[in-house]
Amino acid sequence: MTEDLDARAKELDREYVFHSWSAQAGLDLPVIAGGSGATVWDHAGNRMLDFASQLVNVNIGHQHPAVVKAIHEQADLLVTVGPATANLTRGRAAERIIDKAPAGFAKVFFTNGGADANENAIRMARLHTGRDTVLSTYRSYHGNTGAAIVATGDWRRMPNQYARGHVHFFGPYLYRSEFWATTPEEESERALRHLERVIESEGPATIAAILLETVPGTAGILVPPPGYLDGVRALCDRFGIILILDEVMCGFGRTGRWFAFEGYDVVPDLITFAKGVNSGYVPVGGVIISDAISATFDDRVFPGGLTYSGHPLAAASIVGSIDAMQDEGIVEHARRIGTEVIGPGLQALAERHPLIGEVRGEGVFWAIELVSDRETREPVGADVIGRLKGALVSRGLVPFSADNRIHVVPPCVVTEDEAARALAIYDEGLTSVEDDLLRRG
Repeated sequence: MTEDLDARAKELDREYVFHSWSAQAGLDLPVIAGGSGATVWDHAGNRMLDFASQLVNVNIGHQHPAVVKAIHEQADLLVTVGPATANLTRGRAAERIIDKAPAGFAKVFFTNGGADANENAIRMARLHTGRDTVLSTYRSYHGNTGAAIVATGDWRRMPNQYARGHVHFFGPYLYRSEFWATTPEEESERALRHLERVIESEGPATIAAILLETVPGTAGILVPPPGYLDGVRALCDRFGIILILDEVMCGFGRTGRWFAFEGYDVVPDLITFAKGVNSGYVPVGGVIISDAISATFDDRVFPGGLTYSGHPLAAASIVGSIDAMQDEGIVEHARRIGTEVIGPGLQALAERHPLIGEVRGEGVFWAIELVSDRETREPVGADVIGRLKGALVSRGLVPFSADNRIHVVPPCVVTEDEAARALAIYDEGLTSVEDDLLRRG
């Protein structure tokens, strides 16, 4: 009977569901029927380690009892309410978020997810400054709504360019430096000079905001080099530009900190969030607004809103999640397991496997960059990534891949034993692909 449920799930999916970022014909997707912590399973009970955290959002793990309980209790009390009301649970959620934010932030605008969080942060910056242009990097992803997708730097913006006033620049990425840099310090200095020239060339008085992922995620988990983010902050201050830090993927424990920017001596003007704030148990996102920008709208209408802004089920899940992460030391656990287990384990794999060009990351936010030649750093092709993904899945691990990389992004609650088992699976998968490449010559 259970195998029939898996088959039925696939049948219904193929027949009726239209999937994102995919050509629809020929899709054969895995069935996930349940989960707990860092493990998921299908209806037949086949268990897999979720080292993708679905879309790098299930930070607290699957089915955390405190979050599930909070949603249930709110559902019994009040399932929905309009945004133009005061609601105790919504207020508590905002209070929990502000408690983790830096000094000088006191308001949260709730959205339905990360894309519309970035959309509304851009709107706030433009209205606050009276300027139009938004600068963002080519290696970035900010969501799939009008301005957010055009702010995105990768290929996904190209068929979606409907928004105005966006300019892209190159951020730091030492392994594939655009600036002929050989050290992190050179990369930082030269990337900042490049950004300064872009600002000057576009006209500082036209630029409303610089929008950056604190640690670019889908683009490669590009940990910023020393001095870069505070250098961007200094440029923003000099030219009167709003700094928006996108913490949608890297926030709420993913880097081993509540906010990724806490590790880089920088405070933005607007902070966008989603994903990890409640691990996606209910769709939610938002903008954390600095006092100066919030004051702009004290006597001026903010022309934005969403029917489900601050939805009570989402708000309850935020309260349950932040409280549990704090009470159980989950953020600290993510930092420790990254430093003591995942990081060293991936570096050991890099020493054994010629396919690995670089390993980088922090907390539970890591990337393995795969190359066909370590000297030239030529990226492997999609065929190699496809074979490696197949090898990982067959051994019981849900992988996350992007371009020529495998991202190692388990939930923050992943145990040492689970991490060790995953590292062994990566090792076996890489060995099988390398052996296959040798046989093929």
